Amino acid sequence: MKITSTSCICPVLVCLCFVQRCYGTAHHSSIKVTRNQTKHIEGETEVHHRPKRGWVWNQFFVLEEHMGPDPQYVGKLHSNSDKGDGSVKYILTGEGAGTIFIIDDTTGDIHSTKSLDREQKTHYVLHAQAIDRRTNKPLEPESEFIIKVQDINDNAPKFTDGPYIVTVPEMSDMGTSVLQVTATDADDPTYGNSARVVYSILQGQPYFSVDPKTGVIRTALHNMDREAREHYSVVIQAKDMAGQVGGLSGSTTVNITLTDVNDNPPRFPQKHYQLYVPESAQVGSAVGKIKANDADTGSNADMTYSIINGDGVGIFSISTDKETREGILSLKKPLNYEKKKSYTLNIEGANTHLDFRFSHLGPFKDATMLKIIVGDVDEPPLFSMPSYIMEVYENAKIGTVVGTVLAQDPDSANSLVRYFIEYNAEDDRFFNIDANTGIIKTTKLLDREETPWYNITVAASEKDNPGLLSHVAVGIRVLDVNDNPPELAREYDIVVCENSKPGQVIHTISATDKDDFANGPRFNFFLDERLSINPNFTLKDNEDNTASILTRRRRFSRTIQDVYYLPIMISDGGIPSLSSSSTLTIRVCACERDGRVRTCHAEAFLSSAGLSTGALIAILLCVVILLAIVVLFITLRRSKKEPLIISEEDVRENVVTYDDEGGGEEDTEAFDITALRNPSAAEELKYRRDIIPEVNLTPRHQTLSTLESIDVQEFIKQRLAEADLDPSVPPYDSLQTYAYEGQRSEAGSISSLDSATTQSDQDYHYLGDWGPEFKKLAELYGEIESERTT
Repeated sequence: MKITSTSCICPVLVCLCFVQRCYGTAHHSSIKVTRNQTKHIEGETEVHHRPKRGWVWNQFFVLEEHMGPDPQYVGKLHSNSDKGDGSVKYILTGEGAGTIFIIDDTTGDIHSTKSLDREQKTHYVLHAQAIDRRTNKPLEPESEFIIKVQDINDNAPKFTDGPYIVTVPEMSDMGTSVLQVTATDADDPTYGNSARVVYSILQGQPYFSVDPKTGVIRTALHNMDREAREHYSVVIQAKDMAGQVGGLSGSTTVNITLTDVNDNPPRFPQKHYQLYVPESAQVGSAVGKIKANDADTGSNADMTYSIINGDGVGIFSISTDKETREGILSLKKPLNYEKKKSYTLNIEGANTHLDFRFSHLGPFKDATMLKIIVGDVDEPPLFSMPSYIMEVYENAKIGTVVGTVLAQDPDSANSLVRYFIEYNAEDDRFFNIDANTGIIKTTKLLDREETPWYNITVAASEKDNPGLLSHVAVGIRVLDVNDNPPELAREYDIVVCENSKPGQVIHTISATDKDDFANGPRFNFFLDERLSINPNFTLKDNEDNTASILTRRRRFSRTIQDVYYLPIMISDGGIPSLSSSSTLTIRVCACERDGRVRTCHAEAFLSSAGLSTGALIAILLCVVILLAIVVLFITLRRSKKEPLIISEEDVRENVVTYDDEGGGEEDTEAFDITALRNPSAAEELKYRRDIIPEVNLTPRHQTLSTLESIDVQEFIKQRLAEADLDPSVPPYDSLQTYAYEGQRSEAGSISSLDSATTQSDQDYHYLGDWGPEFKKLAELYGEIESERTT
């Protein structure tokens, strides 16, 4: 089978098509086919010679974007077995078969029914087969061929990343690379020039250029200045077909911004400036601003200001505002128009970030001269001192002079000054001031012990301009005079023991004085000389502002006299000295041998009874303890624990314990379940637990027919119903036990119950032959057997 094609696009393909057609029709030679291309015809046996086939051109071409009204002819299939009588049927399978590509099954002509796009799919793989219409058997093995979509220039170049934004430093050298742009073309780069792109610049000349092959954009001028022009919009075009006429093109925009470099020094707009500053300006305040212009931006425009010389260097200072790049002029010392009316400053502004590549453009700093004019201001009066301290004695007469304040007008006019004291509405006014002279006098009597200090504020104003005020603080100390006599420090409770001895110190006293230390301490203690000598007590001045009370005789008696009074005198160290008199009260008390007070006259009535305070306390304590014991005993008796069983019918806590370990068959009544029942019903329901069903006490040797007639299941149901309906049983689960073992089996019962009364022919003598372990058992059964025999 041969495949012919008529899709010849270029002259080379025309030649190939011509050779193909001629060679395929004139010479029906065969080519070797690989195993994966050959299929054995059904029913044929494998032979060892190469099959002969027609020469195959296994690749077709079809133009993309075909827009004709008729299907596009692709090629033709033909088998050597086809005699032209229509007996051969051609079948096309594979990608697009039947939808995109159709075949005439008689002639083998292949057509394309749709417009194809190479950018979506470049080729299709199909399979061709020729079969006999009559037998429906393959005439040749299935062949594979490819239909390639032939590219045409139907896609324009595209800049996928545009538009672009890029920066380049100003003043860059010509040819400095700015950016590389790349355009893509979806056409086939291996066929023709459809995808061969060249670049050109449509807008942006003569500042920038572009490399036609690589798309690299470069600067085209020397020293491009940002301050002259900062932004550029460059349009780049990409054209395929190597830029030939008829090629498709695309374009993009590149926005280029020149970045700043420090190529401009700062400049002051003027060489001379003048500034007016009033003399009332506060120290540390900003009094003016100055600025040098810099065409650069960012850190390239940063600068610092300094005062390089002038007569105002010590009076003014300058700092730099980093945001506004202004020089802020501040006042370091106060101004005085009357002393100096103007100052001159030379101020310099210099860049902080220098670029040495542009140092040839000049020094990056500039200077200017600033003249400061000091303005005359009507200032308030100025006090001669920043504050005043004055003193005055207490109890001074009203109108006593305390001191004088002085203020003057600092202006050249030297206006008259008036004074006054600033008081709050609630303040007591103890002082006044002469409005013209500034003399301060008292208006009330002063008491140092009540208020030792006074703080007042004096204001001064010009007579012609009362609105201008200045203030000064005046502190007045009140000096002490000796106007308070001394007195005892406190009320003393002095006790003397009955067994005291002559010259014994019974107490030490001290005194206080409200006056200052100069008029207070250095107290003297003494007895009033105008009175007769006290025979009982005396006073000794310790010369340390204290005095001791001493006894003058032996032993005191409460029964004779229980209280004594001692008048004393106290004087201070002031000039003139002041004194006062006081009377001490001394009580007589009974004391222990070690001097501890035992009792005084307030408890004297107990002495006759012979009871001391300690004994009385002990008696009261015993009485309290006895009362507590009685109350506790009564409480315990009332709270005696009640018995656990409250009701006769509630026996849930009644646990019956048996210590008997059992005696075998004779212990059938050792445990009686009725103990768990209601005690009142226990006596009525007390019967043996090993009875036979139906509680009729028949002899144990009753006949077998009677036992077999008993229905045990029915018996248990009856007992369960009786237990459920019995009101005397406890309201909880209980155990109902029945010893009946059921009907008799052929092997007999294995229970030991009733074995003592059951006739048995078993001989137990052999137990004696089992060894010492079974000796007791043999003796036991031997005794039972002998009893039966007897």
